[in-house]
Amino acid sequence: MATMNRRIVLASRPHGEPTPAHFRLEETRVPSLGAGEILLRTRWLSLDPYMRGRMSASKSYAAPVGIGEPMTGGTVSEVVQSGHPEFPVGTLVQAFGGWQDFSVSDGKGLRTVDPGRAPPTTALGILGMPGMTAYTGLLNIGAPKPGETVVVAAAAGPVGSLVGQIAKLKGARAVGIAGGPEKCAYLTRELGFDAAVDHRSDDLPGALAAACPAGIDVYFENVGGAVFDAVLPLLNDFARMPVCGLVAGYNATELPPGPDRSPNLMRAVLTKRLRIQGFIVWDFASQIDAFERDVGGWLRDGAVRYREDVVEGLENAPEAFIGLLKGRNFGKLIVHVS
Repeated sequence: MATMNRRIVLASRPHGEPTPAHFRLEETRVPSLGAGEILLRTRWLSLDPYMRGRMSASKSYAAPVGIGEPMTGGTVSEVVQSGHPEFPVGTLVQAFGGWQDFSVSDGKGLRTVDPGRAPPTTALGILGMPGMTAYTGLLNIGAPKPGETVVVAAAAGPVGSLVGQIAKLKGARAVGIAGGPEKCAYLTRELGFDAAVDHRSDDLPGALAAACPAGIDVYFENVGGAVFDAVLPLLNDFARMPVCGLVAGYNATELPPGPDRSPNLMRAVLTKRLRIQGFIVWDFASQIDAFERDVGGWLRDGAVRYREDVVEGLENAPEAFIGLLKGRNFGKLIVHVS
């Protein structure tokens, strides 16, 4: 077994867009184990937009990554040494090993990954945190009804693509917003969305209005910015808006220019009786068994589909992550580490 552990640490905190200079690849010795601990070798690393928030020292729902510490991240890892009876050597687990070759766990929070059920990488996507975000946010907060119109931004990504597919399974009309004609075609031709709108369109508000002639009943928000501006006038009375991300603003260093638009938003909230609720996926941790049962079953039946964008090599994680924040990936972004 290797004696050195490659890891990518946070070298400095970005002000605005992250660059490769904000990360550093270094080598340390593979950590030794204490009683009852497990040594995990990272096989696949998940890259997700929330990581941009962890690079900032601003107060949030989770502690920031410390300078000189490995970047945080979900992983599918293999047990290579074990002092824990529930996780023998060779077991694949869903972990939070971070941007590094090896990590140590006491077993808490680990979930066994069964490669016979689905490809192991799905534990980082459709059967992992992104999938559960889509499932719990849409069904608990969005609560789509048959015949309603559900709109989701970043619709070709791992969260948005499942939101639209679940909406269809619940009898709703699904409209996806994505970047570029290739992603929009994927939504309608492969995933069964009723319509797709390119957020790079010269007239995004007009294109979205044409795709939603009966207005919008559920808007699954994970982008913000100009997309939200186009959605707001189209929201119907009693529309619901689960909010799980605001990627358009993650690199912002100041408020957007122009007049304060919050009075218009609050007036719409009042007059249309809108429900806008932010959530973190683990607010619904008690529903993980239902999520795995339902989405796992839909996946086996072919009722839902997924797409992955796999990058080779831990050393390429920073550039891939920077691209993720700019919408360059197509599907769930995963780094194949080893």
